[in-house]
Amino acid sequence: MHRNRRLAALLAVASLATAARARAQAPPEIALETLATGLAQPTAIAHAGDARLFLTLQQGEIVVFESNRVLSTPFLDIRSLVSCCGERGLLGLAFHPRYSENGFFFVDYTNGAGDTVIARYHVSAGDPETADKASGVTLLTIPQPFANHNGGELAFGPDGDLYVGMGDGGSANDPMCNGQRDDTLLGKILRLDVDANPSSPPFYGIPPDNPFAAPGGPRAEIWAKGLRNPWRFSFDRSTGDLFIGDVGQDSREEIDFQPAGAAGGRNYGWKVMEGTACGAGGTSGCPSGVPPCNAAGLTPPILEYTHSAGDCSVTGGFMYRGTRSPRLIGTYFYGDYCTGRIRGATHSSGTWTARVFSARASGLTTFGEDASGEMYLATESGLFARIADASPSPLSLVAVTPFAGSARGGTTIRIAGSGFLLDASVAFGEASAAAVTFVDGATLEVVTPPHAAGTVNVVVTNPGGESATLAGAYSFEPFARVPLPPRATRTIGRP
Repeated sequence: MHRNRRLAALLAVASLATAARARAQAPPEIALETLATGLAQPTAIAHAGDARLFLTLQQGEIVVFESNRVLSTPFLDIRSLVSCCGERGLLGLAFHPRYSENGFFFVDYTNGAGDTVIARYHVSAGDPETADKASGVTLLTIPQPFANHNGGELAFGPDGDLYVGMGDGGSANDPMCNGQRDDTLLGKILRLDVDANPSSPPFYGIPPDNPFAAPGGPRAEIWAKGLRNPWRFSFDRSTGDLFIGDVGQDSREEIDFQPAGAAGGRNYGWKVMEGTACGAGGTSGCPSGVPPCNAAGLTPPILEYTHSAGDCSVTGGFMYRGTRSPRLIGTYFYGDYCTGRIRGATHSSGTWTARVFSARASGLTTFGEDASGEMYLATESGLFARIADASPSPLSLVAVTPFAGSARGGTTIRIAGSGFLLDASVAFGEASAAAVTFVDGATLEVVTPPHAAGTVNVVVTNPGGESATLAGAYSFEPFARVPLPPRATRTIGRP
């Protein structure tokens, strides 16, 4: 009787745990949590390693989002230097990885002549909420033959170098074949060592492992080529992989990829390729030696979509690595400017699979992430929003397996439930777990601490303070004492 009752209870707990795990692993929908509206054409979102977010506005201002509001005083105002608008303006922002030490940040904008400028500025000496406008120095000025396809992305890689996205110079179908030419910086991703020559022009150096670093050849700044207009690329903060959203011509949009640690010099195909299709412009205007369509040396995209449903211009995003929405971890977000569709892609068994979320953001101009890995987006109309799981699981505990172990601690157990966040903590009575590993939103793997013998409650606490308790869930058993062997008896005979 007791055995059957115990078995039934265990089966019920297992059923609850399975249901919670299935929900945690189900593809979630997303919600857009509005943080601000009415911003003047935001183009980029960046963080400086602290709690603040910085948004570039196309006409030439950087504003600060702090304590749930946009501060009234701009962090930087260079509108007098910037030509706007269309595809021109203040387009990119990146803070030095050691910003807290050196105060350097970098911007990408089009100047009065319509040319691209990569410049470095410094935070004001006495005010962390404003930059010193007079501190600006120019690293690069890159002539732009047309008004469109200016690129604009700036991002620091895990190697500490600054990566710069450059469009192909504009018009249509890259008439000068800039994406394939090695004597121009257009249609490329550049890689700069901004710690070299910090006090004298050109205020950067060439990383020695850049693919064309040797003198006398192609432009040494080039890291990758064959790009039409890389509108937002990012590095996965966990793996270092590089994801590139490259805007297409009339047919399709693509996401290109470079795995962490791979050498530079990849050719992503434009203009001879548009995604996985042959480009409409062929090789016209190209120098001899440019590879033909589908050549083995071209790197195809990992993801693409066509214009058949009204989509027209990809906005690359980020791989979600935050803590607030565990079901979104490992999802690469990207979207489309025209339709506002937001897509999420995941990787499994060598294959990328994408889905379209129900939420939309018409006029989607950029994604961004904060210092904790939470993800945001902005639109041309001025919306600034955080991306979150639309139906987050409530924090609950349903099972601890095994439910007993030595009072010495060191037993590895699994806690099943729902709503677990990445940095959750676990307590057994008053003792904190020796180690906690986040498996997913429904499972934690935990190493028990030493504890006096007895049955205790198990408490899981998420970042932010939310907690849940499973009463009497774990028993610390007294460790058995090993008896000493009996003493041997020796008989000594008398002679």
